[in-house]
Amino acid sequence: MDLYLAPDGDHRCGWAGAVPEFLQYHDTEWGFPVADDRRLFEKVSLEAFQSGLSWRTILAKRPAFREVFEGFDYTEVAGFGDEDVERLLTDARIIRHRGKIEAVINNARRARELVEETGSLAAYFWGWELPAGEVATPATLSTSPSSIAMAKDLKKRGWRFVGPTTAFAFMQAMGLVNDHARGCSIRQAVAAARAEFTPPR
Repeated sequence: MDLYLAPDGDHRCGWAGAVPEFLQYHDTEWGFPVADDRRLFEKVSLEAFQSGLSWRTILAKRPAFREVFEGFDYTEVAGFGDEDVERLLTDARIIRHRGKIEAVINNARRARELVEETGSLAAYFWGWELPAGEVATPATLSTSPSSIAMAKDLKKRGWRFVGPTTAFAFMQAMGLVNDHARGCSIRQAVAAARAEFTPPR
C-alpha cells in the first residue's frame, strides 16, 4: 500500500493524506483498542451510515450524529419510536436515510439484548478479535474470516447493515486488528496500545 508523507516528515497509511481531516483521525483514533460500549455502538452505527458513502462525509457529520442519537447511548436510542424517525428524517445535518436510521434504532435494541447476554458490547465484540496472522499483509483486505463470522452472527441476532465489509472496517477502527500499513509511523503506537490492552471478557 502507498504511504503518505505527512507534514511532520513521518509516513502514514496512504488514506490518511486523502483529505486534511483524516490525519488526526488516523493518528489518534483509528486502530487504537476501544472497550467503551458507547464508542463501539457509535462506530458500528456510523459504519452503517457510511454504506455507499465516503468516510469523509460521515466524519464531518459525526458531531451532529452524536447529538441526535443521544451520544450513541444505545439504551436511550433503543427507546426511539416512529416520531423520532420522522424527526431525524428532517434533520439535514445527518444522513437522512430511513433504512439506516431505523437500522440504528433496531441495532440499539439488539445491543441491549446482547449486553444482557454477554455483560457488555465490548465483551461481545472483542470475542471476535482477529487472531494473529489472519491478516498476513496489513492494509490489503476489506473482509476477513472473523469479520464474515461476526457479520453472520450479528445478522442471526437481528442486527441490520452490518455485513462482512462493514464488520471488518469496524474491527480495523476499534483496534480488533492492527491494520496500519507497514511503514506507517502510527503502527507501532497501535501495537503498543494493543499490548497493554486487556480485552474485556
